[in-house]
Amino acid sequence: MTNASSLERRLRSELTGDVLFDGFSRGRYATDASFYQIMPAGVVVPKTMDEALRALAIARDEGLKVTPRGGGTSQCGQTVNDGLVIDLSKHLNRILSLDVEGRTCVVEPGVVLDDLNRQLRKHGLWFPVDVSTASRATIGGMAGNNSCGGRSLRYGTMRDNTLSMEASLADGTLSRFGEVSRDLSDLEAGDSTRALFRDMLDLGTREADEIAARFPKVQRRVGGYNLDALVPRNAPNNMAHLLVGSEGTLAFTTKVELKLWPVIRNKALGVCHFGSFYEAMDAAQHLVKLKPIAVELVDRTMIALGRDIAMFAPVISAAIKGDPDAVLVVEFAEEDQSDNLVRLKQLSELMADLGFGWHNETRKWGGVVEITEPALQSGIADFRAAGLNVMMSMKQEGKPVSFVEDCAVPLPHLADYTARLNEVFAKHGTSGTMYAHASEGCLHVRPVLNLKLEKDVKAMRAIAEEAFALVREYKGSHSGEHGDGLVRSEFHEAMFGERLVADFREVKQRFDPGGVLNPGKIIDAPRMDDRSLFRFKPHYRVGELKTKLDWSAYPGAGGGFQGAVEMCNNNGACRKLEGGVMCPSYRATRNEKDVTRGRANTLRLAISGQLGPDALSSDEMMETLKLCVSCKACRHECPTGVDMAKMKIEVLAARAASRGLTLRDRLVGYLPRYAGLASRFAPLANLRNGSPLLRKLFERFAGISARRALPAFRSDVFVPPAESLGPETGREIVLFTDTFNRIYERENVDAALRVLTAGGYRVHLPKPVSGSRPLCCGRTFLSAGLVDEAKVELDRLVSAFAPYATRGVPIVGLEPSCLLTLRDELASLRKDKDAKAVGAHALTFEEFLVREAEAGRLQLPLGMVADKAVVHGHCHQKSFGACKPVEQVLRLIPGLEVETIESSCCGMAGAFGYGADTYDASIEMAELSLLPAVRKADRNTLVVADGTSCRHQIHDGTKREALHVARVLAMSLDRANSSPISPAAKETSHG
Repeated sequence: MTNASSLERRLRSELTGDVLFDGFSRGRYATDASFYQIMPAGVVVPKTMDEALRALAIARDEGLKVTPRGGGTSQCGQTVNDGLVIDLSKHLNRILSLDVEGRTCVVEPGVVLDDLNRQLRKHGLWFPVDVSTASRATIGGMAGNNSCGGRSLRYGTMRDNTLSMEASLADGTLSRFGEVSRDLSDLEAGDSTRALFRDMLDLGTREADEIAARFPKVQRRVGGYNLDALVPRNAPNNMAHLLVGSEGTLAFTTKVELKLWPVIRNKALGVCHFGSFYEAMDAAQHLVKLKPIAVELVDRTMIALGRDIAMFAPVISAAIKGDPDAVLVVEFAEEDQSDNLVRLKQLSELMADLGFGWHNETRKWGGVVEITEPALQSGIADFRAAGLNVMMSMKQEGKPVSFVEDCAVPLPHLADYTARLNEVFAKHGTSGTMYAHASEGCLHVRPVLNLKLEKDVKAMRAIAEEAFALVREYKGSHSGEHGDGLVRSEFHEAMFGERLVADFREVKQRFDPGGVLNPGKIIDAPRMDDRSLFRFKPHYRVGELKTKLDWSAYPGAGGGFQGAVEMCNNNGACRKLEGGVMCPSYRATRNEKDVTRGRANTLRLAISGQLGPDALSSDEMMETLKLCVSCKACRHECPTGVDMAKMKIEVLAARAASRGLTLRDRLVGYLPRYAGLASRFAPLANLRNGSPLLRKLFERFAGISARRALPAFRSDVFVPPAESLGPETGREIVLFTDTFNRIYERENVDAALRVLTAGGYRVHLPKPVSGSRPLCCGRTFLSAGLVDEAKVELDRLVSAFAPYATRGVPIVGLEPSCLLTLRDELASLRKDKDAKAVGAHALTFEEFLVREAEAGRLQLPLGMVADKAVVHGHCHQKSFGACKPVEQVLRLIPGLEVETIESSCCGMAGAFGYGADTYDASIEMAELSLLPAVRKADRNTLVVADGTSCRHQIHDGTKREALHVARVLAMSLDRANSSPISPAAKETSHG
């Protein structure tokens, strides 16, 4: 590490970007989406391209190798190495120029595909290499892998859409790689790369026959170097196409010029069902004759797993008929929608001509489900794009492993190839999952293996050798989309022959004689089954852990905590920057430390002893989790179900047990215990807000930001006027009056009671079975890691609510985080029937009202209150699919237009936004979309937010008052009672 120490000193003195050499940071960059793990010497996150090139030069001087990195989603280990990692994704992500008329743009390599397309869409253009990881894949990484995407049948691969590249050679020479004539007459005599280009073109001339004989004749060939770009028949030759697919081993990319296409305006999908997987594969060669832009496979396993994932279950229910062994999603996208509908009709006719029918026996059972609704089309696309993570959601030691992931064979051989491949899997005691690009003969194939076991590692090796032999027999490519990396590079000689591999080595030597740039990829690779390079190395062990929550759905130590942590496969869905909620802290900082993947990697390294003793409760671990707002978005949006909010509770509990509590932890955690006393002395308790001195003292000693006003205690807290309210014969419900609304905003409780009793409901407000202290869900205790105290509170709550829940009475709550604790954490603390009954009958205020309205039982006379309302959904509402009911309830109000703000976490997140060390991040999260949207809203527009924290953040950031839905409904009741009810309102009053 002497060189690394010198390297770190030089980098820190000459760069302004992040220079990360601590073990925790290096560990977060030691993995990608493959099964490999190599600890880098250090990481640089440059702020400018000049800094990136300076880092390259310093590393070269210090004798260290350099690996460029984008989203870190490589399937084959391309972005891991033991030298210096340069992360281009945080800062080097601009569009440098755009020619709308010429349909080209120049971008920095760190720009994410989805972000690029969001900006291009304003001009009616897009970059169509639509990889499934588009929300986090960078253009530089896509160029490095020669990515393809689901629609390459029409649009081609990354290579086909790359016009030129600018890059630095390892020695610092900056060059433009683009089209050149064979005689190089279009280059200036003094061009520093003229000699290099001459040597490459001469190699192409010399090896043209060998290239023609040995390179696979399939579009999905991304293995080795693209020597076919150098042969005379391709003149003029594009030298950028030699860099595409080179996995960062030849040059360090600084700019990429892309070919753009008009956006797809109309689409139609035909979901072709098959009772036999073999028949589906055999049909693919016929379906492509209708000229779709994609034919994507979804197999039985993926369908079954998707049905168990909340965000995909409705899509599968709508698109899948019966119990198919496989479906092929055929996509048409002609300019005229009528043409697409004609193709759909032709697709049904073709399926019938091939002998498929809904009433046939299994082998020929099938037909077409037509999908023309855009929302459902998008849902299907999202499901297919999440295929990898869906497959990885198996909660067991064995997982589908990527190593024969994307072999490509000619379509006429696809059915036989997959059948024989399944035989290979069975021979070695496993089975595989298959999905993706049937139109290209390139399926994502993953046998289920446990790479912690030596026998399974040996099976992987044998399967690889036999599978690649099959591919060669069918004259296909052993690397059809995801590149070579550490997985496939060693097999190049068998695929291409000794002579072409020598040519690959010659290219590498000519570009990078010192072996600085990402060595070990494409040439001179280690064995793919070298376990010393694995994430789960031979000595990988997790000692027994004492955990507080129930993790029994997973395998491993800590009652399954190990297995839950290891569910993260590093595919990086948490790095998306728009859509959904996950991951709000990453969206604000763009740091790997602050994304769910980074936290999960750190936890895995910590519990397996790779970060030193007591790493789980260390200061570094707390720093890793500091910006996790426990929004629970990952619980819902991570297709492998990584629940970082729940994992954070375990870490906080371990920290509290070993280090004790801070004053801030005590103030936050014990709030429900002292809130009653504080309310009696409200003026005294609120002195801090009006005193700059007290604010500063609170910041110094309690870590509460002086820039925030704390919620004001009030003396008129909510006290139930009776145990039950409303008509004695009304339908029963229990109203859970949480600490926050009871103490700080009783108007919400009062409004909810008015609405519910006006609706004819008998509202119960149960008292604790013992003691006088009001009931609480324990949420604040969980946020401080005080799990035992939280369980005490939940036990009291269950005792009071269970008698109602066991006879089917709904338990309705106003504060999403509190009510949804009964559906989430309660189940991790108690498994008895009373707790299950309480969780099963817990509903948010809006969920209950929507259910009643749909059943025709809701009778509320509602009047007009405003023309428009903008709604911000609480993170936990989003995580549990409880946002739509908010919109539905508000739409019961006559004349009210409802618009939901597309926002991630508000940034307040309970006590998070009050922290002196987290205040800035809190505001950054809010400013991403929420606060600008509220400021943009007309002053007459209602701002609606159910979360206590959300309302406070909106007020602090915009000086606008946000209302709970209950208050909006109460206002509507008042309006109806004070003015004649319109016909529309009368109709609403009957649900």
